[in-house]
Amino acid sequence: MTTNSPAAAAARPSAAAYRNLAVATIGFTLTFWAWDLIAPLGSDFQDRLGLSSFAQSLLVAVPVIVGSLGRVPVGALTDRYGAKLMFPLVSALTIVPVLLIIPAKGSYAAMLAVGFLLGLGGTTFAIGIPLVNSWFPPAHRGFALGIFGMGMGGVALSGYFTPRIAKHGENLPFLIVAIALAAYAVLAALLITDRPDRPVPTSPLTTRLGEAGRLRVTWELSALYAIGFGGIVAFGVYLPTYLKTWYDLSPTDAGTKAAGFALVTVVFRPIGGWLSDRIHPATVTSAALAVVALFAIVQAFEPGLTPGGTICLLVMAAGLGTASGSVFALVSQVTPQTQVGSVTGIVGAMGGLGGFVPPLVMGAIYSAKDSYSIGFMLLSDLALAGCVYAYGRMRGLRAS
Repeated sequence: MTTNSPAAAAARPSAAAYRNLAVATIGFTLTFWAWDLIAPLGSDFQDRLGLSSFAQSLLVAVPVIVGSLGRVPVGALTDRYGAKLMFPLVSALTIVPVLLIIPAKGSYAAMLAVGFLLGLGGTTFAIGIPLVNSWFPPAHRGFALGIFGMGMGGVALSGYFTPRIAKHGENLPFLIVAIALAAYAVLAALLITDRPDRPVPTSPLTTRLGEAGRLRVTWELSALYAIGFGGIVAFGVYLPTYLKTWYDLSPTDAGTKAAGFALVTVVFRPIGGWLSDRIHPATVTSAALAVVALFAIVQAFEPGLTPGGTICLLVMAAGLGTASGSVFALVSQVTPQTQVGSVTGIVGAMGGLGGFVPPLVMGAIYSAKDSYSIGFMLLSDLALAGCVYAYGRMRGLRAS
């Protein structure tokens, strides 16, 4: 049987689809680097401004919280106006807070204000998902969304390169990122194209957000993504502290191992999408969360770092990365096309916010019990609940 039929050809992604995927992924990576510019320099700002640990944590958290919540309106605006407008616009606007860090460095209040504006860089996730979703046919959509999701590695790039660039000039990281964003805004304006036949909603923004919020599946997907991507964010924020506190690693060693954890999550995100093109994404999500639940239990028994703890943490990273990729493959299957951006915005916001409760819980548990075991058991319970719900409820859903 030949595979060169018109139907088979139509099912293959076009060159325009791959072009849009590549440009969107570059933009996602760059804007996420900008979004995370403050965190790698947090200790420098703490020393410069004489901040307490809480004040430093708040300074680092503000861009992430704003970027997570900002995905809700940005996703709805993308549904209406398209990624061709939104990607270059948001990229160009992000240049403003990046450059404002330079004059704001001497004031904590000014840095908080700049951090609030810098959150804009974290919203591009809700622009790229509906763009990629519209260009790729269902059989290739999961893998494509996973490739786009690798742009979250921009945070890891920022963590590695920003402090090293700063050694050559304290303002140099901000200038380099601003120039890169400006170049990308031009590139995106020239190369990103919205699919000509994409459905364009005509109802007001508030109406569309309300409609997306009333979909049960929006909150089901939000819960699953809060476990998968929220777990990635939580480990990204707290893993260095955990490794230093429990395993007595140096800050450099802890940071290096935490970067390895982040790299595994980035690599396994497209694997989760690829598997979802071949197996129902709810099944992939369920299996990935089952793996997380199992190895969280093992880690709760506090094995030595080599090899037991390292294996547990890396396998959990693989599971969380896989689940993050498969959940967005599931979004494309169970969400009406005209609402993908709105639903993506809400789900993405919940995923980002889901990463900020676990570090607080882990810190409180360690302060009270001098152990992290209860925290890992809670992670296991949460992952197991997601596993059961994804397999039992989500497998039969389709977009209405």
